[in-house]
Amino acid sequence: MKVTSVTLLKHNGENTDPFLLGNAVELSSFGFFQRGTVKEMLVFVSRTICKRTANGVRQSVAHEEYMGHVYNKNGVVAIIFCDKEYPARSAFCIVNKVLDDYVGKMGDAWTGVSADSTDGDAVCQEAIEKYQDPAQADKLLAIQRELDETKVILHNTIDSVLQRGEKLDSLVEKSSDLSMASQMFYKQARKQNACCGFM
Repeated sequence: MKVTSVTLLKHNGENTDPFLLGNAVELSSFGFFQRGTVKEMLVFVSRTICKRTANGVRQSVAHEEYMGHVYNKNGVVAIIFCDKEYPARSAFCIVNKVLDDYVGKMGDAWTGVSADSTDGDAVCQEAIEKYQDPAQADKLLAIQRELDETKVILHNTIDSVLQRGEKLDSLVEKSSDLSMASQMFYKQARKQNACCGFM
């Protein structure tokens, strides 16, 4: 069980890219040369999910072997990517804690953010270090009972978050978050993961 990334974003509506408010990643399980590409992909997927998450909505989105747990709280969005074994309940406790810590630290200053920022990096880094063990996050459950009162939407794949007729491949090509190397890595990985037919 592992948390791979914790990201904070400012939601700017469905038609505008969200601004990055903070980010922390734990990529020790990836090769050294893959880490930059993986980080770019995590930011790209986080922005895409954030755009499709309305205010007040919590949802879990499966993406390959990872789960993204997201909550849009009054325009501040926290997204945690972890493996599928990490308990969803613990992940949402972390999401709530990260949002509360960031808003507590920044107050309403985040509403004036008009470009990517690193103001929330420390909050994200603290969370990714502290909550690698879900038992640490479970201690928050007694405080965060509102999770039981809210509806969690589970999407089977990130494709279900995309708008009708929209493909992840076309978004990857249009993205300004991904370098050409990252786009090529994504395309090659998709080809390798495709099933092979027998002749």
